[in-house]
Amino acid sequence: MLGEEGGLPFTRLLQWSDEKTKHLASSTTVAKSNPPNALAVMDSFAVRQRGHALKEKTRSRLTDRRSWKLPKQTSSIAPSHVWTNADQDPVPEDKRTWTKWAFIGYWYSDLVTVSTWTAASAIMTTGLSATDAVLIVLVAAICNAIPTVLNGAIGADLHIPFPIACRASYGYWLSYFCVISRGVLALFWFGVQSANGGACVTAIITAIWPSYAGFPNTLPKSAGTTSQGMLSYFVYWCIQFPLLLIPSHRLQYLFWVKTVLVTPMALAMVIWITVVAGGQGHFFYAPATVSGSTRAWLWLSNLTSVTGGYSTLAVNIPDFSRFSKTRGAQLWQLPFIPIFKTLVGIFGIISASASKKVYGTIYWSPLDIIAQWQGSPGGRAAAFFAAAIWLLAQVSVNISANGVSFANDVTTLLPRWFNIRRGVVLVSFVGGWALCPWIIVSSAAAFLNFMSAYAIFMAPIAGILFCDYWLVKRRRYDVPALYDPDGIYRYGSAWGTNWRALVATLVVVVPLLPALAKKVTPQNVAVSQGLQNLFTFNWLYGFFVSVFLYYALNWFFPDATTLIPSVVPGDAPVIRAVDADAESRGTVDDKEREDVGAGSGLVRAKEVDTAVV
Repeated sequence: MLGEEGGLPFTRLLQWSDEKTKHLASSTTVAKSNPPNALAVMDSFAVRQRGHALKEKTRSRLTDRRSWKLPKQTSSIAPSHVWTNADQDPVPEDKRTWTKWAFIGYWYSDLVTVSTWTAASAIMTTGLSATDAVLIVLVAAICNAIPTVLNGAIGADLHIPFPIACRASYGYWLSYFCVISRGVLALFWFGVQSANGGACVTAIITAIWPSYAGFPNTLPKSAGTTSQGMLSYFVYWCIQFPLLLIPSHRLQYLFWVKTVLVTPMALAMVIWITVVAGGQGHFFYAPATVSGSTRAWLWLSNLTSVTGGYSTLAVNIPDFSRFSKTRGAQLWQLPFIPIFKTLVGIFGIISASASKKVYGTIYWSPLDIIAQWQGSPGGRAAAFFAAAIWLLAQVSVNISANGVSFANDVTTLLPRWFNIRRGVVLVSFVGGWALCPWIIVSSAAAFLNFMSAYAIFMAPIAGILFCDYWLVKRRRYDVPALYDPDGIYRYGSAWGTNWRALVATLVVVVPLLPALAKKVTPQNVAVSQGLQNLFTFNWLYGFFVSVFLYYALNWFFPDATTLIPSVVPGDAPVIRAVDADAESRGTVDDKEREDVGAGSGLVRAKEVDTAVV
């Protein structure tokens, strides 16, 4: 009982409690009698609360750099002193959703594109025949498929992304060189692909409003684009941005939508132009205009060009194969990469040949053919739907080949500040706007040559990844040690470097650098013919020589600490409910952590709907 000096007497306390109960009951009765008003009050209060929270959050983001720091998550596998987030951990079982059909859809998304369509027919401009072009595309596709499947096994077996996987072969800290190299390429090509996507938007808008074709230009020539081109690019960017936020384990649905829509459209375009032309055209049967050694070197040069275009995917495929539902699901990439790439290349050659007969001009790109349909209402309708579907194809390949790849890289480099969602937002703004990709596409020929040739770094990385996992360590990795900067994959070095991988990479890359410089500035650099010839097949050279050197160095100078007798999986007894691709959605209640952890040794991270951007 409370005394007078301690506050209210007990009797007054009971009376006060009864009054409050009656008041609450009265309020409840009013709410029940007039539920719309009550709900309106509650909704208004909730809106004000959210508005206030958004205001405080915005002010914090603008005034305090530390507010951008992600909440530190307890990793299921990394040491407690290592800053990490859920996007770097091995994929939990409930997120392993990719079946063989998902991988088939993924490669359909990556290969049925405008660039693949034009690649094969563009080979014929060098003097080779249509048969040469088809064979080159087929061989290049096989060269892409084999290392892709071999390195994809790392993700399918261990469910870890590329930036983590390459620590086993390059060492914990040297692996960051691989991550940065791949990230730079992904950032650059994201911008270039986005700039090309603007052409699809131009065709769509012109089909609706033909006057858009004469949209007045107010930009100077130095801008590298026109007012029409900039507006089309902005529309494309706005369409692409929300699709970038789709979690990786759900991208398969986007791929299937593309598959359903693009297939009949591409077939219809090829069949239509072939019928109108009365056949494939003479261009398809034209013989090669070169012979002898010149033809042989052109063969190798074009093979390298077509192979190099997808060289990054042979490296970063664990970013996607880690979502495999079964270990064998990713094996279906092996037959379908050559099938898709070759068929689309044939479509490009046939349509280019037929366009010569129909229009009197060779149109390498399907968008150039679509542009010829704008003269009638029926033609504009066809142009609208075809361009819209090619737009979807462009967005899909940019997400899968560049956006997600860069996001994984920056998440590994700066886990304190970035996860997958923030990574795709960053690439969207930096690659999409800061790089001014429309200027690069329109005028920076030297820079385009440099970035194309920059892929010389991807071949040795792909070769060393394959050799280390399959031949040296025989598919036996200690997954928890990959997350430990002081673990066995430090290779006993203060720099966290596997010198064997470093030597193999340098031996491959250094002889190619003079020819790379000549490719960028051909007038200022003199290079021997032998080095130029070596550069023409740099991908094949880089892959096979790196495999041989790395295996030989490990044979004569093995690192016993990393040659473990059996695989140590990363499936720790920790169940993580945080969505690996959502923006830091979960926080862990301290009391719940203590109660659950003490009872079972398991920790569950609570999932909440609030996104921290």
